[in-house]
Amino acid sequence: MPHEAISVFDMFKIGVGPSSSHTLGPWRAALRCMETIKNKTDVENVLSVNVLLYGSLAKTGKGHGTDIAVILGLCGEDPVTIDVNSITPKINTIQSAKKMHLNNQVMIDFDPTIHVQFLHNETLAFHPNGLSFLIELNNGEHFCETYFSVGGGFVVKENETQNKKQSVELPFPINTAEDLLHWCMKTGMNISDVVMENENAWRTEAATKKGILTIWQTMRDCIYRGCHAQGELPGGLHVRRRAFDLNRRLTNDFKYDDYTSWLKAIQQKNDFTHILDWVSCFALAVNEENASFGRVVTAPTNGAAGVIPAVLLYFIAFCDGNEDEKIIKFLCTASEVGSIFKKGSTISAAMGGCQAEIGVSSAMAAAALTECMGGTQRQALMAAEIAMEHHLGLTCDPIGGLVQVPCIERNTMGAIKAITASQLALQSSPDYAKVSLDKVIKTMWDTALDMSSKYKETADGGLAINIPISLPEC
Repeated sequence: MPHEAISVFDMFKIGVGPSSSHTLGPWRAALRCMETIKNKTDVENVLSVNVLLYGSLAKTGKGHGTDIAVILGLCGEDPVTIDVNSITPKINTIQSAKKMHLNNQVMIDFDPTIHVQFLHNETLAFHPNGLSFLIELNNGEHFCETYFSVGGGFVVKENETQNKKQSVELPFPINTAEDLLHWCMKTGMNISDVVMENENAWRTEAATKKGILTIWQTMRDCIYRGCHAQGELPGGLHVRRRAFDLNRRLTNDFKYDDYTSWLKAIQQKNDFTHILDWVSCFALAVNEENASFGRVVTAPTNGAAGVIPAVLLYFIAFCDGNEDEKIIKFLCTASEVGSIFKKGSTISAAMGGCQAEIGVSSAMAAAALTECMGGTQRQALMAAEIAMEHHLGLTCDPIGGLVQVPCIERNTMGAIKAITASQLALQSSPDYAKVSLDKVIKTMWDTALDMSSKYKETADGGLAINIPISLPEC
């Protein structure tokens, strides 16, 4: 089997909420479509663009902002750098004028209610998250570009076979947990060390470390913003933000005016009960930002974006982890576990239910925390296995198709399970483990194949139909 090369920066992508597969992926697909248009012709030759959304993208696309994402991508906006406060005014202007600046270059007629079609009863064979761009040129020519958003912001073009990263020869090629453990045992290196050596095949170590710290700073800023934002989440469910109130109660009389002084306030409340409250607060904060079209990091997806930041800030605040090298080690280890899940199963809820998102993020966080707390390579992989084992079969049935209920609370559960899994692994001997990480990954994939499609991010089953909600049109 060829070894797939996945970087830390593939697993952790800076973008905009609320969904990596339904927002960030389609956004990136639209940007790729613009690149194709520029390669085939001049953008000024485009007369019209129609977008067709299939399968899960159609069924829950409104709640996930899929239409907004593809429009912004066609406008040439970058999800990494866009001012998130500009999104709503820009979309409102397009909806009102029924015109759009394609790639910020040429004005074309574009009515979102006509030019973005949600094909609820049609699904493309390759993946449930399919979308097509139908481009018409001024000379009457037409062509179609089809893409698939396969989870975590990853995008695959129809009939695409070549991955540019495959041309990179990694010193430690890894597809499975067994591969990873082999290299660790052969070299004596920790998981994070193996990851860093592989990253060196793409860029300098200094560049990798700088990029990883930027990822953490984005996560950290997201937590801080979420803990200090009030009100209801958008979308019509009238879900009230809770991180603000929880943070206010926990900090009580402590005064602070920035992240550094806030961290000191957090550390004053370090008994068992308050630590659990803080972990929940961190996770809530991230996913409330995610639900509000805020800037987040896929970890490995947007819907599960709160688990890893919450566990990492727990490590920083309560386990003496506030050092750049420790943070880098944490995120390197987490990314490798996530990449193994992606290669052996899926990180897409549309393919595997919520076990593929919250379960995978919990496993990633558990392994990372275990290594950073002094655990062996085997204990780190054992922690990942424990975390996933207790998420197997978790369905994705978002009420109203919004990444809010039960998604936001599930991030708190995933974070706490990750910490518990790490503690169990650190107190255990992996030699007597009955289940390996590779076996639980295979089981997760088997479960995904057996799971009904109505529990795979379609809002056709579970809570989504037992708590029917009438949402306003976007």
